[in-house]
Amino acid sequence: MKSGPYAKIGFSKAMSAGWLEVNKKAPGGPTVQRKVASIVDRVQNQLKQLQQGNLSDITDKEKAELKKRKLIQEVTVNIFLVWKGSGFTTSVQKLDTDLTPEMISSGSWKGKPFKAYNFDAMGVPPTAGHLHPLLKVRAEFRQIFLEMGFTEMPTNNYIESSFWNFDALFQPQQHPARDAHDTFFIKDPEFAHEFPMDYLERVKKVHSEGGYGSQGYKYDWKLSEAKKNILRTHTTAVSARMLYKLAQQEKFTPVKYFSIDRVFRNETLDATHLAEFHQIEGVVADYNLSLGHLIGILHAFFKKLGIEKLRFKPAYNPYTEPSMEVFSYHEGLKKWVEIGNSGVFRPEMLLPMGLPEDVVVIAWGLSLERPTMIKYGIDNIRDLIGPKVNLQMVYDNPICRLDK
Repeated sequence: MKSGPYAKIGFSKAMSAGWLEVNKKAPGGPTVQRKVASIVDRVQNQLKQLQQGNLSDITDKEKAELKKRKLIQEVTVNIFLVWKGSGFTTSVQKLDTDLTPEMISSGSWKGKPFKAYNFDAMGVPPTAGHLHPLLKVRAEFRQIFLEMGFTEMPTNNYIESSFWNFDALFQPQQHPARDAHDTFFIKDPEFAHEFPMDYLERVKKVHSEGGYGSQGYKYDWKLSEAKKNILRTHTTAVSARMLYKLAQQEKFTPVKYFSIDRVFRNETLDATHLAEFHQIEGVVADYNLSLGHLIGILHAFFKKLGIEKLRFKPAYNPYTEPSMEVFSYHEGLKKWVEIGNSGVFRPEMLLPMGLPEDVVVIAWGLSLERPTMIKYGIDNIRDLIGPKVNLQMVYDNPICRLDK
């Protein structure tokens, strides 16, 4: 059998059409034999029909087969009809888009063609303000406190006397935190003058002589030190004022207070410390509270924020006993970062205020910046707040986060 360029495909199609057969029992080996007396070449007939423009007898399946074999090629021809419109012109005329004061004053607008307004077009997005990540997380903290039944404390006094900031909290006047290395002192006015004197005398006595089951610090307590004005180092000073106010009520009622505001400390600046930052303060005063209640509240609080990796470390505070530092795992820094302090207020702080002996007050102070860094993946606190903040970071942050 002679072989040509299309022999293989022709033989295959002839076999599939049933025109040929292979006789494997023939003498001398298998032979190819005619199977039918006459053939009808349907593909040839279809191609002739297409050449004549007759498409009605050819199915889409048959067309696809012819295309696959590259026997035909489908070409789309688009025909456009064009005629002169009412605005036909042989010259290009630029349409005006703005009606200017000069056009109005001169009257030239009457003879000018104006481009039609497209009222469906999108306008230019107006420039808008952007919420800083700190404000977003602050709003989250505040909402969680309110959901848990807390009342917000007034924190509008950045300047505080050393008495309310330190002495009322049973923090001795020789404590290193009261040093200029850790605290910003105010030069003018240098001293505060208005104090509840009976309460001040009780605070002085518990510091210098002891009382309420405590031996005190046994030192010469000085009013001049207590009167010094400072930039408050914590919002616990506000908590002290509120607890004193609560103690003056005729009958004690359980309370839950919170505050979120700025505090100031003479810190060495690094990736996690600034000289000014925001403190979140929580206070619960009730009967028969324990450290377990405090741990439970902190876990419930941070779980609402999506922070579940918490650790508690025993610590020392002059005004709480027992005391705990609160740590959370920072995925960016790959380490545990301190985010707050907590504890049970000491009797030496509460009883001079006039609170009942069986009232227990649990409290905690938490940083606002560090949880924000954890949630937004920021490694350096100076990239979050301060003069080196890139405002583009504020613009690019999403309006909201969808945490698990």
